[in-house]
Amino acid sequence: MQITVLLFARLRDIVGTSELTRDLPTGATNKMLWDLLNEEFKELKKYDDIVSVAVNTEYSNMNEILQDGDEVAFLPPVSGG
Repeated sequence: MQITVLLFARLRDIVGTSELTRDLPTGATNKMLWDLLNEEFKELKKYDDIVSVAVNTEYSNMNEILQDGDEVAFLPPVSGG
């Protein structure tokens, strides 16, 4: 199944683009997708415990099972006022 990945702020800087497409097996989760990206872009690993995830513009969790065509956004913590 094909998933669109959106990356923001520092995550976008690490990867070098704000949008990727990845093919995943049926039953894949957000965690599996994040782990795949970690293998490709080693610097993402330091965000493992603090990254937020949204699927189709709704906040999600790492255990959510993805569906073909989903749009998954990974967001680092945001600070400021």
